[in-house]
Amino acid sequence: MYDYIKGIVTRVTPEYITLEQGGVGWQIMTPNPYAFHRTEEVQQVYTYLHVREDMQWLLGFKSLEQRELFKKLITVSGIGPKGALAILASGIPSQVVGAIEREDETFLVKFPGVGKKTARQMILDLKGKLADLFSEIEMPDEEATLLSMVENDALEEAILALQALGYSQRELTKVRTAMQKEELDTEGYMKLALRLLLKQN
Repeated sequence: MYDYIKGIVTRVTPEYITLEQGGVGWQIMTPNPYAFHRTEEVQQVYTYLHVREDMQWLLGFKSLEQRELFKKLITVSGIGPKGALAILASGIPSQVVGAIEREDETFLVKFPGVGKKTARQMILDLKGKLADLFSEIEMPDEEATLLSMVENDALEEAILALQALGYSQRELTKVRTAMQKEELDTEGYMKLALRLLLKQN
C-alpha cells in the first residue's frame, strides 16, 4: 500500500484536501485540513487506507508520527477513524502519548468524543506501546494546552450554533480562518462570525 503521496494541494475543505498527483486528484481526509495550503509547491502527505464493507477512506497526515499514532488509536475499543482524527486535530501527538504514559485521564477526556471510559481504555490498550513513536515524549504545559483545547471547543460550538441558525458550511468556511486567530468564548466567536458574515452580504 502507498506510504505517502507527493503532489499539489488544489482544494482545502473542512473535511478533506484534494492532492493532485499525476493528473489524479486524491480526496484525502486529514485531522486538520487547514494545516495544508493551496500552493503550487509539491507537498508530501503520509497516507493510510481505511477499508470497511461499505466504504474506503484515504486518510492523510502531515507527519509520520501523526499517522502511526492514528493507527494505534483506532485499535482502541470505542475509537473509530473519525474519533482518532478528532484527537489528532486537537492535540500534539507527543503530548497525547505523554498523557497515556502518565495515565493522565484528566488530560485525555478533554479531547472530543473521549469520556472517562474511553480514556481508561486508551491507557489500558496503549500504555508502554507508544514510546518508540517519538525520540522524546513531550510533557505538555497543562495550562496552555487545556486553554487551547477549550478555545477549540468554543469555536466548534459556535460553528454548530451558526449552522443551526441556517448558515451554510460554505459561508462559515469563509470566516473560520479569521475566527481561529482570536481567543474567545463561544458567544464571542458567534458575535465575531456574525459581524464577518454581515460584511460579506
